[in-house]
Amino acid sequence: MAKPVQPKKSSVAKQELINDDIIAEEVRLIGKDGEQLGIVPLQTAKSIAYNDGLDLYLVSNDAKPPVCKVLDYGKYKYELQKKKAESKKKQKVIEIKEVQVRPFIGENDLLIKCKAIRKFIENGNKVKLSLRFRGREMTRQDLGKEVIQKILDFCQEFAKEESPAKLEGNTILAILTAK
Repeated sequence: MAKPVQPKKSSVAKQELINDDIIAEEVRLIGKDGEQLGIVPLQTAKSIAYNDGLDLYLVSNDAKPPVCKVLDYGKYKYELQKKKAESKKKQKVIEIKEVQVRPFIGENDLLIKCKAIRKFIENGNKVKLSLRFRGREMTRQDLGKEVIQKILDFCQEFAKEESPAKLEGNTILAILTAK
């Protein structure tokens, strides 16, 4: 007969109760195959689980009476871990890459920045375009808006503006995503 598994007690996660940790007089018992065994005293439920070499797991403490299931706790935790890993594998994390430009940027430097934006967009990332003004450059905001517009015109075939360019403090910000 297998020895019952004790859960790891964690102060951060919701504590899972199994076997002797369960405190109730009666429980609604679900068998190892998922069949309803009805409302039984806790000691009877424990003995059913121990006779099968399995654990008694508290599914829902909020129900009246609490719901318990007969299962192999180690196997149950392993399957949960596998499901979590599988769902993480299917997720695509979208990063936001930032490209910074200046109001008085040269044409060739601007083309290099646009090529970097294209590469980021093709890799499935979003691009945060920021143009920062320093000192007296704030008086020439029209030049900054022209630079941003040039970049947007260059990128319009493969990217679109998610949020329009807007001035926040001394920076013009725009976010680009794939079309």
